[in-house]
Amino acid sequence: MADTPRTAPSRTTRPRRVRPPRLVPRTVRGRSAAAAALAMALLLAVGGAWLHTLLRANLLENANGRTELAARKVASQADTGTLPARLPAPEGGVDLVVVLDARGHVVAATRDTTPTPALTGFRPPTGEDSATRILPGGERHDLVVVRATTPGGEARYVYGMTVLSDVDAATGAIGWVLVATAPLLIGLAAALAWAVTGAAMRPVAAIRTELDAVTARELDRRVPEPPGGDEIALLARTVNTTLDRLEQSVGQQRRFVADASHELRGPIAAVRSRLEVALADPDEAAVRAALADTERLQQVAADLLLLARLDARPAVRDEPVDLALLAAEDAARRGAARARLVVDADTPVPVRGDPAQLERLLANLVDNALRHAAGEVRVRAALEHATPVLEVTDDGPGIPPAARAHVFERFARLDAARTRGSGGTGLGLAIARDIARAHGGDLVVADSPRGARLVATLPGTGARAARAARGS
Repeated sequence: MADTPRTAPSRTTRPRRVRPPRLVPRTVRGRSAAAAALAMALLLAVGGAWLHTLLRANLLENANGRTELAARKVASQADTGTLPARLPAPEGGVDLVVVLDARGHVVAATRDTTPTPALTGFRPPTGEDSATRILPGGERHDLVVVRATTPGGEARYVYGMTVLSDVDAATGAIGWVLVATAPLLIGLAAALAWAVTGAAMRPVAAIRTELDAVTARELDRRVPEPPGGDEIALLARTVNTTLDRLEQSVGQQRRFVADASHELRGPIAAVRSRLEVALADPDEAAVRAALADTERLQQVAADLLLLARLDARPAVRDEPVDLALLAAEDAARRGAARARLVVDADTPVPVRGDPAQLERLLANLVDNALRHAAGEVRVRAALEHATPVLEVTDDGPGIPPAARAHVFERFARLDAARTRGSGGTGLGLAIARDIARAHGGDLVVADSPRGARLVATLPGTGARAARAARGS
């Protein structure tokens, strides 16, 4: 049996998707030019139609006025009985004046003519002495009829007729001029909008080019600021302000990473060396020293982790907290300290927030004060003008005014000669201020006659509830 030849399976080809043409240009210059062209086209269409209509109505009114005037002059002659059989040629461009009797017979005319049904059937309405109409045809005519009465009481109808070829020619010429100049005017408007927008957007192109050149290694670059106070100048200033903040933030982050690496490298090296000594010659003192270094390393790592969480700006727990009770509990946990700890909190100071974070804020402030105090640390929790205040004061050397902002920087130490063992990690006050700000408050160094005085202000329960309601 012969083999049946195989046929390759047919491949189904998907039809190519045809994209519809873009009706709106991509660039701002293109959109501005298109908008200007469209606006000019609408202006020409509306203005041209209005001008054409107004001119036509004016010309028709003038022609009708001249025709009626010529007819009334002849009608006055009929009224006085001085109407000749052959009327003189009318003035003002009127083509024909003819007088008919009540039966439609010609009584007088400016030239020989035969009455047509359009004339004999057109009479002034009852109660009026004249009427007007436009006669259609190859050449349109303006027709006016005026009723007159002879001295003998017979009715006469005086017809004036003007050919409207001049009116049609004038209005037609205006229409052709509008149609012929419209593309030129539309193109001129588009070109003008293109040029003006291009000149206005040229600083934007320079800003974009310079901004595109900004990298992590060249954060000091700034975009050019055009003179003036228009939107583009404001945009350039805003971009430069943003770049300033970005450079400061990146610089702070780099310093933070360098300081963190420096802080972690010391304890790690000490732990390693002491563990090596303990392995070579087991000694309880070496093991305890390694354990102390490990605890310090753990504290630095915990502080860094907390700062990273605070930088992420997580949602703060909203629970009732009493700052006075918090201060009393912190003092009770500490027991005997190197300096006397005094708590001044007679009445409850209610706030809403994260109890653990607020406890950490207070602990960091007290730890900092105890390290520098000569003999006494005072903690005060109170309500000042309905604002909860947590204040920690010591009788130590104090903080110079020039260094008050510096103490809240990460890994900041005012005393460079201070040993790491006697000092903290340099993160305590930075963490405390971040916690205060995360709760909607702040932490500052206030004036004090002696020692350092750090004041944390927090929003009251009513203010925090109102802010939460606005946020929801």
